[in-house]
Amino acid sequence: MTSSTAKSRTGGVLGVAEGAIDVHTHFLPTAYRRALEGLAALPDNIPRLPTWSASEQIAGMDTLGIATAILSVSSPGVLLPGREATVALARSVNDAGAETVRDRPDRFGHLASLPLPHVEESLRELERAYDELGADGITMMTNYAGHYIGDPLFRPVLEELDRRAAVVLVHPCAPPHAEAVSFGRMIPMVEFPFETTRAFIDLVLGGSTRRFPRLRWIVSHGGAALPLLAERVAWTTGLIGGDVAGDDVHAEFAKLYYDLAGTALPAQLPALLSWVGGERVLYGSDMTFTPGEAVISFAEQLSTTEHLSGMYHDVMRGRAELLFPRVAAR
Repeated sequence: MTSSTAKSRTGGVLGVAEGAIDVHTHFLPTAYRRALEGLAALPDNIPRLPTWSASEQIAGMDTLGIATAILSVSSPGVLLPGREATVALARSVNDAGAETVRDRPDRFGHLASLPLPHVEESLRELERAYDELGADGITMMTNYAGHYIGDPLFRPVLEELDRRAAVVLVHPCAPPHAEAVSFGRMIPMVEFPFETTRAFIDLVLGGSTRRFPRLRWIVSHGGAALPLLAERVAWTTGLIGGDVAGDDVHAEFAKLYYDLAGTALPAQLPALLSWVGGERVLYGSDMTFTPGEAVISFAEQLSTTEHLSGMYHDVMRGRAELLFPRVAAR
């Protein structure tokens, strides 16, 4: 990664003296890459998989001024045809994440994957990830074989995550019947934001955010379409009635955390800040699936925008230190 643009602050492009903490960044360990390449087609209509290595990741982090990257896998997660294959891939990915952290604990953390929709196996892998591998949190896809994460099917998993006060980053994946609505285009372009929005509206209106209050959710990509649609959701809920009143909808969304991976500027960040404020906003680079030059461009925009005036350090590092104290202490 290189950039000819002048750096606005010390400490790499992002300019944080202690280094930023990147909560939304992806790795592709060898077994995971092989599993995706073994599918009938690459996921999400993407043309190719990016390359990844820890050394390449660290080089990009140094350019940006990222102290620690908290690794997770992107869409489609670890769900493969067949229960045993899914469980095996989850274990392999989590072992690779733990090994990467052991090799460079000063630079990496790890969010473990679960072999959902297989609940009992996911509970066992969750226990292994935390108690044996030292995971810093969990990553979940928005849906698993058409079951969204607020589905009652997954309640035992959410109960255990709540018991552990887990941090869970939710990453979008292809919705059911994706080909019918994507028109053959790359699914991340439009469907990913709507998937994230759909999943969190269901978590809030279905009562999961209230039922599991210790579970700390991170919403990907600047809140997706939520900053624009949450007011409509709250108004409609108040109009028709239901388990969650309109004012409560606002309160529940304000409890969530929001990362800035992707195209936060010029429109999305101001909308997000005007809706929930900046107290739960975190930095995410979206490496490795976002090309390096784009990651740098997005970071430069964040480093110079007036919208983060007075809160820049907290967004880039301070809030993540509170969510991931072990990462901050490394």
